[in-house]
Amino acid sequence: AEVEAVMSSFAVTWDYRCPFARNAHEHILTGLADGAGWDVRFLPFSLGQAHVEEGGVSVWDDPSQDTGILALQAGVVVRDEFPERFPAVHRGLFAARHDEGLHLEDRAVVEKVLTAAGVPSEEVFARIDSGEALERVRREHEQYVASHTVWGVPTFIVGDEAVFVRLMDRAPEGSDPAPSRRAIERIIDMITGWPELNEFKHTVVRR
Repeated sequence: AEVEAVMSSFAVTWDYRCPFARNAHEHILTGLADGAGWDVRFLPFSLGQAHVEEGGVSVWDDPSQDTGILALQAGVVVRDEFPERFPAVHRGLFAARHDEGLHLEDRAVVEKVLTAAGVPSEEVFARIDSGEALERVRREHEQYVASHTVWGVPTFIVGDEAVFVRLMDRAPEGSDPAPSRRAIERIIDMITGWPELNEFKHTVVRR
């Protein structure tokens, strides 16, 4: 009898402004679209809040100071309420920032991505304008800072382990899924199977 593959369950943080978050999330989305057996929890993490000086005004109290928080809120609302559209919106917001060089604090930019993905933007902005979306982002951000000492993106979380990972290559839509599946499986395998490895970083990026 065939042995059924064990599903990998993991969480991964994101902020749309980070190119390394873009790389990792493209690989995850490419693998999932190919039917990879992963149970993934996408976790919002505000880089703006992570860089607030001690005693400073938090992003939660003054969202306008953080250029990424609008898009992050939109991503969370789509994740929770329009999950079938989330991959398209997730890719679209990363692309708006990194491929098109657009400003994610611009509502028109976020609205365009939502509309292109078939998401009713007015419903998403209603959640943002009511403060509900920001509360969701804050709750999850603070939960994983407290439980796993998360400080950046993308951080992969498996059980009690949390590891910050930088992948140097991308996986745009339409990419061969094999390298993406292999990359993510390797990451999860190292987190779960080799916790003794704390840091592994090339001194020179050859590209």
